Formats: sequence, C-alpha cells, structure tokens
Amino acid sequence: MGLSINTNHNNPTIQSHSLTHKIFLLTNYLLLGASSSCIFLILSLRLIPSVFGSLLILLQILTIAGAVFGCTAVSDGANKWYAAHMIATVLTAIFQGSVSVLVFTTTSDFLGHLKSYVNEENGEKILKLAGGLCVVVFCLEWIALGLAFRMRYYAFVEGNNGPSYYGRSNGKVQDEV
Repeated sequence: MGLSINTNHNNPTIQSHSLTHKIFLLTNYLLLGASSSCIFLILSLRLIPSVFGSLLILLQILTIAGAVFGCTAVSDGANKWYAAHMIATVLTAIFQGSVSVLVFTTTSDFLGHLKSYVNEENGEKILKLAGGLCVVVFCLEWIALGLAFRMRYYAFVEGNNGPSYYGRSNGKVQDEV
C-alpha cells in the first residue's frame, strides 16, 4: 500500500490512472495524519469523561478507518466494498464539516458542552485548532471521494471489474501494436 506504482507504461491513459491512484493514496495518507492529529488535540482538552468528547474521538477514528479502508477498497475491484467506502466517507465528511461549523461559530458554548478540564482561554485555542483540522479533513475527504470515483470510472470504462493498471493482470492476452 505504498506510493511505488509501476509507471513504465507507454499508454498515457494508464499513466493518468497511475497518477490518480498515487494522488488518492497521498490524500488518504494526509487524512490519516490530520485525523490522528485531531485526536491528539481532542485528548489534550481532556474530554474523555464527556459523551461529546468521546463522540468526537469516535468520528476521527471512523475517518482513519475509512482512509485505511479506502486504500484497499478502490483498488480491490469489489463493488460492494467500493459503495461502503463511498457511503462511509460521505457521512464522515458531513459530520466533520458540521463539527467544524460548530467549533467556529459557538466555540465557548461548544467547549462548555464538552466539559473540558482545561482553562477556557487555552481550551478555545485548542478547540479552534481541532476545528481547523476538521476543515482540512473535510476537504481531503471530498478530494478522496472524487479521486475514488474517477478511478472506479476508469475501471468501468475499460470493462474491468477492478483496475488492472495497478500491477494486476486481468487474465487477457493483449496484442501489442
């Protein structure tokens, strides 16, 4: 699951597929980093005893799981896993966007409902940093969705059940012209 995809093909379409796949993987890696950073910011607010704090951490864990799952689901070729990845990513993106709007519009009220043990001034700063990361995660998830759709579209147009341009063979012998 690395970025070392063989791009020694002469076909520009296959090179485009490979580039799309690399960007998709990079986007998912950035999602992993941003979500884990957001978890650490939420933990620094000492929110574990509260229900809302636990739900925020659960949202970030679901985002991480979706990013890891997305790396395998799109290149796997199974339609049911692709659909599950798309649905989960859309839902987590919507929740990430909602959390960021709540954080930036009602920071002090939101912090009060979280029952944080941190000084209110410092808590607001930390919460705004976490909200900024939620915005980044929101944008990265929509980019990942678009790239996943593009890769799946290419596979569908080529008539493959799964993308064969990632190093897999579809079992067909092709004549070189």
